[in-house]
Amino acid sequence: MDTDVIVVGAGLAGLAAAAEVADAGRRVVLVDQEPEQSLGGQAFWSLGGLFLVDSPEQRRMGIKDSRDLALQDWLGSAQFDREEDRWPRRWAEAYVDFAAGEKRAWLRAMGLRLFPVVGWAERGDGRAEGHGNSVPRFHLTWGTGPGVVEPFERRVREHAATGRLRLAFRHRVDELVVEAGTAVGVRGKLLEPSGVARGRASSRVETGDFELRAQAVVVTSGGIGGNHDLVRGTWPARLGTPPRTMVAGVPAHVDGRMLAITEAAGARVINPDRMWHYVEGVRNWDPIWENHGIRILPGPSSLWLDATGRRLPAPYFPGFDTLGTLAHLRTTGYDYSWFVLTQKIIEKEFALSGSEQNPDLTGKDVRLLLSRVRPGAPGPVEAFKQHGADFVVADDLGELVRGMNRVADPEAPAIVEAELRDLIEQRDREIENDYGKDAQVTAIRGARRYRGDRLIRVATPHRLLDPKAGPLIAVRLNILTRKTLGGLETDLDGRCLTAAGEPLPGLYAAGEVAGFGGGGMMGYNALEGTFLGGCLFSGRTAGRAAAHAI
Repeated sequence: MDTDVIVVGAGLAGLAAAAEVADAGRRVVLVDQEPEQSLGGQAFWSLGGLFLVDSPEQRRMGIKDSRDLALQDWLGSAQFDREEDRWPRRWAEAYVDFAAGEKRAWLRAMGLRLFPVVGWAERGDGRAEGHGNSVPRFHLTWGTGPGVVEPFERRVREHAATGRLRLAFRHRVDELVVEAGTAVGVRGKLLEPSGVARGRASSRVETGDFELRAQAVVVTSGGIGGNHDLVRGTWPARLGTPPRTMVAGVPAHVDGRMLAITEAAGARVINPDRMWHYVEGVRNWDPIWENHGIRILPGPSSLWLDATGRRLPAPYFPGFDTLGTLAHLRTTGYDYSWFVLTQKIIEKEFALSGSEQNPDLTGKDVRLLLSRVRPGAPGPVEAFKQHGADFVVADDLGELVRGMNRVADPEAPAIVEAELRDLIEQRDREIENDYGKDAQVTAIRGARRYRGDRLIRVATPHRLLDPKAGPLIAVRLNILTRKTLGGLETDLDGRCLTAAGEPLPGLYAAGEVAGFGGGGMMGYNALEGTFLGGCLFSGRTAGRAAAHAI
């Protein structure tokens, strides 16, 4: 044996698994096809949101949460309805227990700190028993994605310094070695060294072969979001027809190769049709990878229109029901939609997902963070407003509509100024009264009852056509690929299961490749802040189990 355990994939789940194996006194090799500068994978680019339940941060903000309420929300969102949901459901229950239990203390002991204001992501479909978070649970890491990665990278590098752990970059796994029904190693190609910056496409020139043997293999290779052909190939009918055009929320190396490779070795893939893609993607004016898209994390006030200018129905408001909105928009025949808003809304309600789009939080720069309360949109948001191809800014509605029609797809029907004016004026009349029937206006007022939203997230209700709130802004929103919710079926130890439902000896999986645990612990929907935590929980579980088994 070359080592005790091989971990395939140096993202967050891989780092967590490898650190746990080494902590247990076992030798481990962490292999990845990308160069060292990509260590940490997609977690590095994230906003660093973590799903926690009944935390001190929640209690300080006046939020009453509980394990039972969180599990109600999780199961209402997951909507488990298949025979193969046996293990995903058990993983879901275990993860909610983790989020309501030791998760925060475990991370805090490693030095991770949280932003004090808890965000209210994925507010749901309007039903107590349905999808969505009943209360704010999105805990932002101080340091964003890099702040989540740092303690695990530190643990891994400390073990590497002792020789217990070896980092093997530019090792592309093409095959899992299975002998006598047991996983005993990996084979693949060595790729030439690459000095490209993190996130950019690295060379695929092969320089040789490699084979590594071990007593256990843990697959933590991520999802399929960078492979748009594979996304379209697994696109479910319940979400309509696959989009012709999408922007990429992840780099191209998030290609899903290891799913097929692990399946070929005898592991079972379940729920491949469950996926999580956003509808608020904008084309990055300063891209890092090809077709780079950034997600807007919106507050609830923007008027949401489909490509033809029709208002989206309740409950499809900004920040409420991601996949419900996606399914609705797929019925329109177009791959984009519109936000219409004001300068007053963009200043308070627009945040951009991504560590690089939040230099204050990522750099732990308190002085820069305080600049958010000054007049004007945050710097990265203002840069998109000025340079982004999807942004239209105008002093009056006629000018805005002309700009929207320039940015629209040529085959789409033109937005008609008179029709849009009627729609906005009807909405604005609801603002002028403390009462009303507009569900979105009611939701805005309800959101502002939460102290965190009122302080930093939700603009004071106002008329969109009020000149004092201007200029007017329209944003073209594209579908943005992101997460795989299904994957390799595993038991509660992270052991890969065969089609017969039995563990495949020596083979484990964690992170997105395992649907973040069990083959899809989030079911059909995610509650946000659950992706990073899912990588950590399943990576920790698989690493500990593999180390214990050998």
